[in-house]
Amino acid sequence: MNDDVRNIVLGVVAAGISAALGWLARTYLWKRKLRKKQAFFGLPDNSESLLVVNRDAGSADLAVHRYDVFALLELSALIKDCGAHAEVITQDVARQGFGERTEFCVGGPGSNRRMAAHMHAMLPGVRVNTDPEPGPDKLAFQIGSERYRMEKGVSEHVLLARLTAGQPGLTRPVFLFCGQTAITNQAATRYLARNHERLARKYGSNAFVLLLKVVNSQAYGPDVAELVADVTRAAQAPLPTPAAPRNSHRAS
Repeated sequence: MNDDVRNIVLGVVAAGISAALGWLARTYLWKRKLRKKQAFFGLPDNSESLLVVNRDAGSADLAVHRYDVFALLELSALIKDCGAHAEVITQDVARQGFGERTEFCVGGPGSNRRMAAHMHAMLPGVRVNTDPEPGPDKLAFQIGSERYRMEKGVSEHVLLARLTAGQPGLTRPVFLFCGQTAITNQAATRYLARNHERLARKYGSNAFVLLLKVVNSQAYGPDVAELVADVTRAAQAPLPTPAAPRNSHRAS
């Protein structure tokens, strides 16, 4: 074997080793990224999860709003990326506890009784005005001492929460997407899909409750969602007791 042939062979071998090392490095980084994603969502390989869908509050039938269907599709893609499986059930047939399977619950408490139960149990500092009568406070959020009203199509709010049961050995979180309108539910799922890595770095396995504002949905749909505040502390604390009215005394 002359020197030229030897150099060619060595070059081919070196290129093969470099390609193999590059493939191994990319595979390692991909698997590491996947494990972090699975840990954040509580979705290890072949695990089961639950998608709880609400009903369309504006329909007399037991229908699902199209934006809520879009939200479920986005969540289904996340679940599939984690190598897990999903069961879709409606809010009126959900009859189980939480913590054993990761749950994604979509819709406000007025159209999703499962959401109402979760908020009552884990978010005592949040109230949603579900009064059907029109008025400035219709569907308004009260979080602690603050109130967030809706201007439909212009400024709408949604809560995005990751909660845990707090029981030893149960590591499956519950994700809540509680919006003032159906389009805000989809906006919250899209925000989670785009920002889950940043949220995982910031919160790890801890619970969080974020208030988002969907801007000009009549023009931009669910694409423009802004973070208003991290309201975890206020949402998990009891609502402040209203101050008792002072007695007025009239001089005689």
